Amino acid sequence: MRGIYLVTDRGLCRNRPLPDIILQAVQGGAAYVQLREKDISTRLFVEEAIAVKNILLPFNVPLIINDRIDVALACGADGVHIGQEDMPYSTARKLMGKNAIIGLSVETWEDVEAAQRLDVDYIGVSPVFATPTKTDTKEPWGLEGLKKIKSFSRHPLVAIGGINEISARAVVEAGADCLAVVSAICAADSPEVATRKILNLIQILK
Repeated sequence: MRGIYLVTDRGLCRNRPLPDIILQAVQGGAAYVQLREKDISTRLFVEEAIAVKNILLPFNVPLIINDRIDVALACGADGVHIGQEDMPYSTARKLMGKNAIIGLSVETWEDVEAAQRLDVDYIGVSPVFATPTKTDTKEPWGLEGLKKIKSFSRHPLVAIGGINEISARAVVEAGADCLAVVSAICAADSPEVATRKILNLIQILK
């Protein structure tokens, strides 16, 4: 896992079509897209996921579905991201198959230790900083927490929560392998330019 990992939030898109935001982000260099929908029907979620997958195919960018394994299977997504309250990893892996990308959020040190025994493809360090887009999580990890996880975990780290052009450098220096970005892309005047700016910061550091 490397680069920019877009996590969608339609509420931050300023009434612009979500597929347009996603297309601009991948044109700017986003390496992964996680489709996150909390408030639409399953039918609409599946239809949207299929449309987004078609957008991503020419760019060879994986589509990852947040939480909903049924939607991931229905649209042929490349993977899922699950939280601590979602379906257990072992069950998700059986359903999704050995080649699927499966990420797991870690919100406590106990979560980090438990993840060490799982063959997840990455762990989502959630949240690094306090953010309005992550209101159902524990205390922020901060940069020191991120460093601690990096020194312990065998998994790639995807940092999420308050990641933007200002914080990106410090988060990468603290050990993040990949940056999950929500509002800094979805709400940007130009999602493509915003993505490219953050990506350039990462590439300079790597």
